[in-house]
Amino acid sequence: MKSDGSRAAKRALDLGLALVALPLVLPLMAAVSLWVRLDSPGPVLFRQERVGRDGQLFRIHKFRTMHVQAAGAGPQLTAAGDARVTRAGRWLRRTKLDELPQLIDVLKGDMSLVGPRPEVPRYMALYADDVRQKILSVKPGITDRAAIEFLDEERLLALSDNPEATYVQHIMPIKQAYYLEYVDQHSVAGDLRILLDTLRALFK
Repeated sequence: MKSDGSRAAKRALDLGLALVALPLVLPLMAAVSLWVRLDSPGPVLFRQERVGRDGQLFRIHKFRTMHVQAAGAGPQLTAAGDARVTRAGRWLRRTKLDELPQLIDVLKGDMSLVGPRPEVPRYMALYADDVRQKILSVKPGITDRAAIEFLDEERLLALSDNPEATYVQHIMPIKQAYYLEYVDQHSVAGDLRILLDTLRALFK
């Protein structure tokens, strides 16, 4: 278990980098907001219930990438080519720019810049009790090693005849292994490395 000082240092990193990043990305976020609004009717932001630290539920913020009528329907996984996704949404999901509003969740304290990606309750319920308890001992993050490894997750799911089974049986166990390793080894220096590696992967 990490000390209170380590948690304070991680929170300071989150706040510092988020406050620096926000003014830089606000023009981009404004442009994306306008594009989302013009591309299809509905709100700019999409909020979805996720499981946070200590099992507390919170609503994650993303740019809306699906048609309003379809956003709450169908599977909770999205494969490449999903008809629910808007034209703008396809590009936003491919570039991961739909995740930018999660800086709001970082400032609120619901998320960290780096940490295990937050699951929806349905899939978190499938975790073994001890695994779930350990992973939920830290705040979920915008990025981590698993997010880098599975940047093309939607393409992988699209190749499957049963995307949900592929996710639960093959992808989720690998993600859990990354999450458990992060809980055991995370540090401020490690978070900075993951952030840099995420940027490299996105601009590759």
